[in-house]
Amino acid sequence: MHRILLQTLVLVWVGMTAMLPAGFGQSAMRLSDCVEYAFNKSPQIRIAQLQVTDADCQIVENKAIGLPQLSAGISYQYFIKRPGIPASVFQFGPPDPGADTLDDVRIAFSANHTLSPTITYSQLLFSNSYLTGLKAARYYREYVQLQLNVAKKNVRDQVTDAYLPALLLSENLEILDKNISNLENLLRETRATVDAGFAEQLDADRLLLSLSSLVTERDNLARQRDVVVNALKMAMGMPVKEPVTLSDDLDKLLAAYMDVDVTREINYMNRPEYVALLKGRELGMLQADLFRKPWMPTLSGFVQFQPGWQGGFAQDTKWFYIPSAVAGISLNIALWDGGATKAKYERALISVQTIDAQKQMLENAMTMEVENARTQYLNAAERVKSQEKNLDLAQRIYNTTQTKYQAGVGSSFELVTAEQQLYSAQQALMQTQYDLLTAKVAVKKALGTE
Repeated sequence: MHRILLQTLVLVWVGMTAMLPAGFGQSAMRLSDCVEYAFNKSPQIRIAQLQVTDADCQIVENKAIGLPQLSAGISYQYFIKRPGIPASVFQFGPPDPGADTLDDVRIAFSANHTLSPTITYSQLLFSNSYLTGLKAARYYREYVQLQLNVAKKNVRDQVTDAYLPALLLSENLEILDKNISNLENLLRETRATVDAGFAEQLDADRLLLSLSSLVTERDNLARQRDVVVNALKMAMGMPVKEPVTLSDDLDKLLAAYMDVDVTREINYMNRPEYVALLKGRELGMLQADLFRKPWMPTLSGFVQFQPGWQGGFAQDTKWFYIPSAVAGISLNIALWDGGATKAKYERALISVQTIDAQKQMLENAMTMEVENARTQYLNAAERVKSQEKNLDLAQRIYNTTQTKYQAGVGSSFELVTAEQQLYSAQQALMQTQYDLLTAKVAVKKALGTE
């Protein structure tokens, strides 16, 4: 009975496996899917997110400094030798006749045992450093959030830059597979014609050589695609051994990027790295403002209660309850620190000036990036129009040459030549379409609208 059940399960599994589509188990991913995957799995974004969480913790930590502080402690002391003075110190006038001398008698100032619990409540009342620190913590939280946006932009760019070449190679492979299939059919027809005596063996050999070259090129392209796809997985944060299939195509992506405006004015605030740089400058100005006011006082108050017990006076083991309580405030004003604060203030200003120089460099770099992307786009658009015309012409030449060859009025050499020209035109058009797509992506990146 068990054997029959096991055989039934095996047959059902085999049947289900046969019904599964080809490539089952692989992830078919568009460019947007890869970007979304990277946002969830990329270590770069994970690190940036951890920095945001750390900034939240820093805000809580800084706020806690100004909140009431309550602490408790306890201490115990045992005097191996108690401090004291001779009792004769307290003798006034001559000693009574016949009285014992007081030089050998000592008066102790403490008990043998002291137990001192302590409860302390303190409160920071005013501190310019504390207020500036709270503001800086909030600014830093905004800064790391901007850094997270920068990380997402970088990851998106890396995934896009890796996806497009992989997609180009995949589509090249599809074209080569189609051309190989067409050439195999033509070779079979030519061999049949040779066997019938209506064609020479040279014609079949030329087609066979062309087919062998295409197969070799196809295998080389497949290995190149594997390398590029692995680079894409690395950019996405995907395990290299995990299978993935690219489901986008160049025509769809070109249509998706049709709304790119190459004449749009540059707005630096659209670039997250520029906004993050400005926030870093604000942090630098906060630090300079802190060191600019070293004379600002720090005011704090405290209340302390200490219930104490002492025992072991002489031979008496009785414990005495000796409580104490104290309250007070403290005011601290820095008068002179040897010029350290002034040096810190000047260093903070230098840091701000450095950021100003970096800001100017970044603006120039972004302007040049936009101009280069616009030029690249215009050139790519012109090349696409030219290659489309070349492909139409190469297709007509190939169709005419093939018709003449099949009619017996053309040579195999002409057919192979026309075929190679057609393949070259196909690859050239695909390359120019890829260049146009990357140019559109580059324009969006440069303008910050990606």
